[in-house]
Amino acid sequence: MSSSKKEVADEKELAPCMNNGDAAAEEDDANTGGGGGEVVEEDEEGEREFAAAMAQLAPEGVRALHARVDAEWGPVLQSACQTAAARALWCRAVRDPAAAVLAGERYLRGLHEKMRRDERAGAREVHGVMIAVRTLWFDARIEAAVDRLGGDPQVVILGAGMDARAYRLNCLKECMVFELDFPELLEMKSDLLHEAMSSANHQKLTLMAKSLIRVPANIHDGDWVTKLQSCGYVPERNTIWVLEGIIYYLHHADAMQVLETIAASRSSASTVLLADFMNKNATSLSPTMYHFYHDSPDLLLPSIGFSKVTLSQIGDPQAHFGLLSHPENLFDKLRRLPRSVEKNPEDGTPCCRLYFVEASASPDDQIMCPLDHYLE
Repeated sequence: MSSSKKEVADEKELAPCMNNGDAAAEEDDANTGGGGGEVVEEDEEGEREFAAAMAQLAPEGVRALHARVDAEWGPVLQSACQTAAARALWCRAVRDPAAAVLAGERYLRGLHEKMRRDERAGAREVHGVMIAVRTLWFDARIEAAVDRLGGDPQVVILGAGMDARAYRLNCLKECMVFELDFPELLEMKSDLLHEAMSSANHQKLTLMAKSLIRVPANIHDGDWVTKLQSCGYVPERNTIWVLEGIIYYLHHADAMQVLETIAASRSSASTVLLADFMNKNATSLSPTMYHFYHDSPDLLLPSIGFSKVTLSQIGDPQAHFGLLSHPENLFDKLRRLPRSVEKNPEDGTPCCRLYFVEASASPDDQIMCPLDHYLE
């Protein structure tokens, strides 16, 4: 399973639904009004950021590679570029110097137009904000986990897509980073970065991690762990597992196999899992794409071997980052409702939730009795 598949929903499905639809947002903001001066200032800043991102696509080799992506890749693989576009255009919050190169013109331009429309309308949530918050949450938790595990754990990013953390997180300077994804995606990613860095005018990228190893594999296949080990992953070393926007694309049996495999690694070393989960209502946004869900991942994970689990929702103090300033934004409304509430009492719409979860395990932990009724 690739993170490229995860990102189809991030922009096409989940974010618009959380915005309550563009038309609804525009109608609501017509009533609240928009500050003319602030809108002009935001427009100008947004245009400068867009121009800077587009300038990184100037090298002929980069443009030729993205032409291949547009012509040859299907929507699953192309969606990896879509998430990179969100990271590139939310550069006021997310520092990712490789994002624009990995995104390409098609997705930069498409997202830029949506963001400008939202900002001019004074929308409660601007397109891409969910990816920006999610990125920052994972960044912060990776840094905290590295520090807690002594500064040099392995970091395994399952379904890495166009992730560039190995180039931008200084906390990884003593870490071996493994990126696992489809072979064709990892090859294109490597080629794009090589072409960009070969250009005299492009900002040079420095590998922040101690090492970066790309593992061509499909998480659906039963041998992905074997391939990971053949590339240098050592089960006996402390490890941080990053599952950003991937688990809900798997069917139940596959998702549980991945989670149980990670939990089992606690028998020989300390393990930290960072992942995001959808609740059942959220999977209904795209039933053909979303399969695995859990309404209480903070109960599920202890049942398979994790000893400490912390759950956050977008808008919580540790998952806000100053990016949700509108007082009526949907994320704040959702988190104020008990998680057991399935429909918003204001309008009867389903409560579609995305949970950010950090879990840890070590050889000394005891496994709780399985909560079978939570696994159904």
